[in-house]
Amino acid sequence: MAAKKISIVGSGNWGSAIARIVGQNAAAHPGQFDPEVRMWVFEEMIEGQKLTEIINTKHENVKYLPGKKFPENVVAVPDIVTACQEADILILVIPHQFLERSLTPLKGKLKPGAQGISLIKGFHIVPSGGIELISVVIKELLNIPVSVLMGANLAGEVAADKFCETTIGAVDATSDGKWLQAMFQTPNFRVVVVDDAKTVEICGALKNIVACGAGFVDGLKYGDNTKAAVIRLGLMEMIRYAEVFYPGSKLSTFFESCGVADLITTCYGGRNRRVSEAFVTSDKSIEDLEKEMLNGQRLQGPETAAEVNFVLKAKDMEDQFPLFTSVHKICVGEQKPEEFINQLRQHPEHMIQFDARL
Repeated sequence: MAAKKISIVGSGNWGSAIARIVGQNAAAHPGQFDPEVRMWVFEEMIEGQKLTEIINTKHENVKYLPGKKFPENVVAVPDIVTACQEADILILVIPHQFLERSLTPLKGKLKPGAQGISLIKGFHIVPSGGIELISVVIKELLNIPVSVLMGANLAGEVAADKFCETTIGAVDATSDGKWLQAMFQTPNFRVVVVDDAKTVEICGALKNIVACGAGFVDGLKYGDNTKAAVIRLGLMEMIRYAEVFYPGSKLSTFFESCGVADLITTCYGGRNRRVSEAFVTSDKSIEDLEKEMLNGQRLQGPETAAEVNFVLKAKDMEDQFPLFTSVHKICVGEQKPEEFINQLRQHPEHMIQFDARL
């Protein structure tokens, strides 16, 4: 079989961290992967120089992942069509808010048989009502099959080669599992491939809502016992959401890295937690804090909470997901952070029932 050509769509903090891994693996397996890995970079000027030029000469994303070198086979490209030309595999890692705008130029221009793998966390609001999984939006836009990768993967720690795990929900785990592992796995980045892609993706989106709740608790100085309650009740709402809106999800998937591990990590170390804590302790808006604290990165939690609430409100189900609902209302100013604890005290746990799908 011909070596697979890989393109990475996105070059932020997480995109840059994953590019280091994929570039190393592509170079290490030249018979399986084309050694050159193109990375689409949204062009910016950094101290009078184009970001793509800096990456291609210094082999470092000085804005989004400073101090961590790329392998020299990772090539920054400012035009998305050129970056993805002849690609067999598209690794998609851009903020979900920019998805359609970014990917539209690729419609009808991809290599026949190309596949995607999404590292994008969030949901997409359908104008006519409801929400869709990001992988579904990508599939419809580009007419390619899309797997997903989610896990307890804080970008800075991944880039520092600290051991962690991740979960890939494959379109076809039997036929694609081995090359997916070969593309991403390293001694310090352990990959588990499962055949429950929808649940993997749902976990990656919903955990950011819970992380906002954890940040509110930190800002209110309630301590680790309260945060543990937020994590537990948040996990239960995640499982309930999957059961209601995506029947057939496997409970065991929530115990992979994409589930409980990612939830814990995000509730202690993620950007959504940090900004939500600052929201409570300052008089600044979430939007202002995002600009101030994240160096051009985007928050996923508040927007995902709004997307989920869009569906819950339409189906008159807000009271069945009080943690998700409260996080949304706090983010949009309809509820004070101090009222969040009352929602935990009154959580209708009896509405969440488990079956024997472990």
